[in-house]
Amino acid sequence: MAVDFARRARSRLPRRGPAGRGLRIAACLVLVATVVAGCSLTGPATAKPTAAPSLLPTQANGPTFSQTGSMTAARESATATLLSDGRVLIAGGENGSTYLASAELYDPRTGTFSPTGSMRSARNGHTATLLSDGRVLIAGGQNDLDILASAELYDPKTGTFGPTGSMVDRRVFHNATLLADGRVLIAGGSLAALAELYDPSTGNFTLTGPMSHPRFEPTQTSLSDGRVLIAGGSDDSGDLASAELYDPATGRCGATGSMATPRNGHIAARLSDGRVLIAGGYDNWMITVSAELDLTSAELYDPKTGTFEPTGSMTTPRFEPSATVLYDGRVLIVGGVHGPESLASAEMYDPATAKFNAIGSMASGRIGHTATLLSDGRVLIAGGFNGLSDIASAELFLP
Repeated sequence: MAVDFARRARSRLPRRGPAGRGLRIAACLVLVATVVAGCSLTGPATAKPTAAPSLLPTQANGPTFSQTGSMTAARESATATLLSDGRVLIAGGENGSTYLASAELYDPRTGTFSPTGSMRSARNGHTATLLSDGRVLIAGGQNDLDILASAELYDPKTGTFGPTGSMVDRRVFHNATLLADGRVLIAGGSLAALAELYDPSTGNFTLTGPMSHPRFEPTQTSLSDGRVLIAGGSDDSGDLASAELYDPATGRCGATGSMATPRNGHIAARLSDGRVLIAGGYDNWMITVSAELDLTSAELYDPKTGTFEPTGSMTTPRFEPSATVLYDGRVLIVGGVHGPESLASAEMYDPATAKFNAIGSMASGRIGHTATLLSDGRVLIAGGFNGLSDIASAELFLP
């Protein structure tokens, strides 16, 4: 009976925008509760560039967007992972009401996408993490009505996905962060406040210290000292301003300062000086659904003091944009949604001036897209939802 109720609840949801995603998260709370009720459990976005780019010629007219090849399938909420050889793995996601198991590779040398092996399970709301050995860990997500605990590994050498251990808890809209010792921290996306670690040497997940409370869609950012900042997100009472730090040395989460504003669907990006930029999002879908609650405000987290402080505001309110730290230290913020509109506009945050500046627009509005910093400094922006349908098109940002 509970599963039937969950299916009916999900079928009534608006598909897009703050109303749609907020209510979809509420439905996921129902779905996860349904899964947990039927199981016996014992426990429970943004990479910083690490390699020097092969720099492109300076654009005479400033930063621009240009079209590149289209994906083999329209995808919203897929994952995108830069592989060791410079190609980009795009996996899973959603096309209309269909969850996808298929995956494809983008080759920056040719500007084209080509199919690769398919995942063992269709997934949406999953994570993808590049491991130290070049393989990619795919974990959790949603498959039709199932919240998944399963995980799999993509091997670029064979172009295939293979099995690995399953998570302790079933998770969707969670986060995954590669730690300095090669393990992967998995947190959020569950009714339980527990976090877990994946060890590539054993292929197993094990529990680690619990978070302060459950979070759906928080941001999770690796700090310069190896700790991980987990900030904001939502629980069954609404959006959260609180944040916490995971310390791999102790295996525990501890409280840190809170943001000035509760946020869900925001971005987090680690700057070159070690601080973390938090911007945009939505506050507070559990109380009311209104475009007026899309946020332009931004704040900076300082790991030295454990506090957040305000910085310049974005030029446009944005819920669920993408954020990419460029090789020069600036942060590219693209797309998202404001009210009922999928945004094509983009802006740049400059840490030197603490200001956001509009920099033009993509060819298409996008939410649920991917944004991947390529080895040569360009940014691949692929897929998403344009306000009418899921799309396969992709564009390149040229700094």
